[in-house]
Amino acid sequence: MGKQNGTPAADGAGRAPAAPKAAPKAAHSPAAPAPRAHREKSKRFSVGRLAPLVILLAGLVAFFAFGLHDYLEFDMLRQHRADLVAWVARNGALAALGFVVGYAAMVAFSLPGGAVATIFGGFLFGALFCSALVIVGATAGATALFLAARAGLGEPLRQRAGPGLKRMEAGFRENALSYLLVLRLVPLFPFWLVNLVPAFLGVPLRTYVLGTFIGIIPGTFVYASVGDGLGAIIERGGTPDLGIVFEARILIPLLGLAVLALIPVAYKWIRARGAGRSG
Repeated sequence: MGKQNGTPAADGAGRAPAAPKAAPKAAHSPAAPAPRAHREKSKRFSVGRLAPLVILLAGLVAFFAFGLHDYLEFDMLRQHRADLVAWVARNGALAALGFVVGYAAMVAFSLPGGAVATIFGGFLFGALFCSALVIVGATAGATALFLAARAGLGEPLRQRAGPGLKRMEAGFRENALSYLLVLRLVPLFPFWLVNLVPAFLGVPLRTYVLGTFIGIIPGTFVYASVGDGLGAIIERGGTPDLGIVFEARILIPLLGLAVLALIPVAYKWIRARGAGRSG
């Protein structure tokens, strides 16, 4: 039979036909553009992200404004060395902790005088113990600066980077540990600059910490050893040579270690070139 009262007729078994299915809902709700908005927001420089960097910059300015750089002079150590040695002897653990914290702050705030501070430490604590303290303090301070730079500028800069910088970033990240070791071993660039660049190139935190910790060991020991003999130099009225790391007897072994660090990079390059030829 046909329709009755505008309703479909039952079939032969007395069952009413199934109700028509509702139209499918739109695949995208009005809230769908939210991820895009979130991405756009993440590209913006925010005050909260920049706050750690602003604090570190303010500390650098205050360091010079209050004349604290005058304390990193060998004349200051010459005048007060007896008092410093006596204080360290009375407060061994506290003196060591204070030195580590102070060195970490110096590196985090990118303050000048790292070599002088290491020489001072070698004079006060001896070459081996000073090297251990400096390595811990410098790695901690460099890590703090790395995290501040990555949070404040690293992500926004990488999101705005062009194809060329992205290729450079990919190459650096692929061999990050080797490149970091070279930059730490050979003093080609300022320490603060080597602390910042990996943050902008997306180097993983673990790789950065490991490369920093290992890479600064040789140079640190050189300056700490100079400090260990600083007493005799001061008694002669002399001043230690801060450029000692550039002397051939020091620089050549450092260059040798840098070449060893680049072996994995060279191996990958040779292997990729061989695969390209065979293909």
